[in-house]
Amino acid sequence: MKTAITGLGGIVTGDLSAPASRADTIVMEHGLITHVGSADSSALNGCAVVVDAAGAIAIPGLIDSHVHITFGDYTPRQRTVGFLESYVQGGITTAISASEVHVPGRPKDPAGVKALAIAAHKSFLEFRPGGMRVHAGSIILEPGLTESDFAEAAAAGVWLAKAGFGAFDTPFDYAEPVRLARAHGMITTVHTGGSSIPGSSGIWADHLLALQPDVSFHVNGGPVAMPDRDFPRLVGDSKIALQVCTAGNLRTTLYTAQLLAESGQLERLLIATDTPTGSGVMPLGMLYTVTHLASLGRVPLAPEIAIAAATGNNARVYRLNSGIIAPGRDADVVIIDASLGGSTDHALDAIRNGDIPAVASVFTAGRPRFVGKSRNTPESIRKVRVAKNELPFDFSSTSH
Repeated sequence: MKTAITGLGGIVTGDLSAPASRADTIVMEHGLITHVGSADSSALNGCAVVVDAAGAIAIPGLIDSHVHITFGDYTPRQRTVGFLESYVQGGITTAISASEVHVPGRPKDPAGVKALAIAAHKSFLEFRPGGMRVHAGSIILEPGLTESDFAEAAAAGVWLAKAGFGAFDTPFDYAEPVRLARAHGMITTVHTGGSSIPGSSGIWADHLLALQPDVSFHVNGGPVAMPDRDFPRLVGDSKIALQVCTAGNLRTTLYTAQLLAESGQLERLLIATDTPTGSGVMPLGMLYTVTHLASLGRVPLAPEIAIAAATGNNARVYRLNSGIIAPGRDADVVIIDASLGGSTDHALDAIRNGDIPAVASVFTAGRPRFVGKSRNTPESIRKVRVAKNELPFDFSSTSH
């Protein structure tokens, strides 16, 4: 299917090296972006669906790199059905598992954690709640895992590994399984901060510098942050990606961004939610953290940079083809605008002001999932609409 978005007032690309574009049209086909530029007739020829953005802004679909997936679109922690579909209404088009640690009665032996990761990975290969792409199956590092276990899991498609919930004597004991996971091509992630649930470990800078994972999960606290003295060490003495989460400590979120900005390393800043947890289900969590980073702190980030931390930065660290609006990238696109009744009339000005932008449309794999009104955000000022539709579908969203 070929679709297009026209009439854009600009594009936030998700790419730190070129975060903004004045292009007014995006064309998508076969799940990929094929054209970013002007609305010439050759680009629009053959489109089955055309959405008129009416001057609103396009951003890449948000990538939440810390979601507590179990099986299906259900969270036993909050006993909520349909939370992933609801996250799409908040502009999140990709969710990455923070390990299936919340599966009731989860196994803790090597065979069990391996089977759990493989089953979760395979169960989401074709299941796309609300159109969202879910990368599930993160092997929980436990004592007794061998190189052959990692080889088997990797051969079955598992490419994520999580440290912090295993029955090791000290967090330093994760060093060998982290090394083995990385040797088999897995992205390694480590819980950071105080213990979040019974059975998890408190992990601080000394541990992270010894383990050298790819990502420090919720470096701002999940929900309790590590001591302030540890943050400059992680920024200055490592290249670990530092993930800040909505469900963590806001003050240390801003501190992390400040340190990375001052050292010229904002490509290491990742935004996620760390939900569903005790903090609840948060469909707008990514947007909240974007607005916090762009409106608070000693030196707020430009909205385009904060959005890149929620999109292109995550894509680069997790080796995804989404997160950036450019030809050849996955066609996951969100249209945002200032909210009706607010004090600003432009999406990026609203974010600078600390306001959640309205989500006026979401596309995943090049298909509109809704056009007009999100059920989770205020209404947009500009009336984004379907200008052409040759398909037997109504792309309007469910009302509030």
